[in-house]
Amino acid sequence: MKEKIRELRLMAKDPLLLTVVLVIFASVILFILYPLFKVIIVSVFPDGAFSLSMLGKVVSSWHLRTAFLNSLLMGTLTAVLGSLVGFIFAFTITRTNIPCKKFFNLIAIIPIISPPFIGALAIIMLFGNNGLISSTILGLTNTRIYGIRGLLFAQVITFFPVAYITLKGVLESISPTLEDAAMDLGGSRFKVFRKVTLPLAVPGIASAMLILFVETLADFGNPLILAGSRFSILSVQAYLEITGMYNLSKGAAIAFILLIPSMTAFLLQKYWVSKKQYITITGKPTTSSIKLVSPRVTWILFAVLSLFAAVIIMIYLTIIWGAFANTWGNDNTLTLRHFAYVFGVGFGAVTDTIIIAGLATPISGILGMVIAFLVVRKKFPGKHALEFSSMLSFAVPGTVIGIGYVLAFNSRPLVLTGTLAILLINFIFRYVPVGIQSGIAVLRQVDPSIEEAAIDLGADSQTTFKKITLPLMIPAFFSGLIYSFVRAMTAISAAIFLVSSQWNLMTVQIMSQVNSGRLGAAAAFSLVLVMIILLAILLIRSLLTYKYGKLGGTFMKI
Repeated sequence: MKEKIRELRLMAKDPLLLTVVLVIFASVILFILYPLFKVIIVSVFPDGAFSLSMLGKVVSSWHLRTAFLNSLLMGTLTAVLGSLVGFIFAFTITRTNIPCKKFFNLIAIIPIISPPFIGALAIIMLFGNNGLISSTILGLTNTRIYGIRGLLFAQVITFFPVAYITLKGVLESISPTLEDAAMDLGGSRFKVFRKVTLPLAVPGIASAMLILFVETLADFGNPLILAGSRFSILSVQAYLEITGMYNLSKGAAIAFILLIPSMTAFLLQKYWVSKKQYITITGKPTTSSIKLVSPRVTWILFAVLSLFAAVIIMIYLTIIWGAFANTWGNDNTLTLRHFAYVFGVGFGAVTDTIIIAGLATPISGILGMVIAFLVVRKKFPGKHALEFSSMLSFAVPGTVIGIGYVLAFNSRPLVLTGTLAILLINFIFRYVPVGIQSGIAVLRQVDPSIEEAAIDLGADSQTTFKKITLPLMIPAFFSGLIYSFVRAMTAISAAIFLVSSQWNLMTVQIMSQVNSGRLGAAAAFSLVLVMIILLAILLIRSLLTYKYGKLGGTFMKI
């Protein structure tokens, strides 16, 4: 208690710090906690009075129970298989001397910039009953791409890059000298991998699996296309209840059910995985060891990576084919009419998406950096609550967030539905955890004595942050911005509930074109979206390299 009183007194002496903390607390409560609270309230107060009848209907429904179990099954399988593929890519790139490492690194991160729906459509065009690979080349007549097999294939391809990025960083942080020392003491390659490398990577693997589990629960782009009628998914059912049946109470109840496994996974990641960290770096060697993997296994891993690379390249070539073909899968005559539609009728969605993502991303990044600074460098009452609450939006499925925003801001005192503001606020607070994590990672590498020295020389906290801390954070901050921008450009699960006739998004347009059967236009929208993202990445990279030289290029590496 005395410590809390002392922290309050220190805050009172710094009005700027007090104001910033209060404003951030109010924003987090209003735009993260309040929408979640509304989802829970509408679930248990469906008619204004307390009742578990709506939740009872959801739980008692055989169809929805099956959808819930299917969601858990798909989340678990995607987490396991996606993390396995991500680990194979990360291990091969960090622990072997295969050729074309930069190429495989690029291939491993390309699916991140894919818009929803279109990858699933490309998989149907390749491996469906009349697919190019399954039917034309292999002569198969009944491939059953719809259902659990096709959906799992699409989810693994879509989400394994998230595991790859996480595990690549983990494996790079493990000093290869540990493996060298174990082998010098007589350990076989497999034994060293099993006893040294794998245990040190376990926290990262568990973290990647939990992230993929939550991402899969939240996704309804691939399930909407590939799940089929026999393998229903809960996120799709919530969406259909809101948009098809106009039943907000039931949609909120389904969202509340979906929230339970997501929050469980988030708490496991935060309080279990974060405690299972191993410090192994005392001075990184200049070169990595390649003794752990034999030449034979190296070429086996190279073959596996080549197979996945071929599949990913085929998917993207199929999207390009669809964008330029007169009728995707039927009439392959080259045409530009789909792009004429995109830059004509659909150009408003293109500009809206760029404006919304362009405005929301830097605000989200700056807010995340400020919260990270407060969490790491300042002491104030409620610091841990602020950190937990601000990270909460990353753990909650987008479907739940979207429904929560509709419920929270569709009536007085704060009516935002249909405006630019609700989309901006959603993106800002949806992706603020990216900025927080990026900022925390950088600040923990900066010795606090540097800032303390500035304060000892007479600088106040504002000047110290602006002149000392901020310049040290900028390169990694921009690196985090790229991820936020990509996610904002490809977002669908929450935004689908928030768009309006005045403000639309390219991802929503893609979904609309798919539902209307205009697959060529959907592919053209997707291709334009990918090109915008690539141009933004190249622009930010060029600016950083120009400003910081080699340092900027180093921070931009994924």
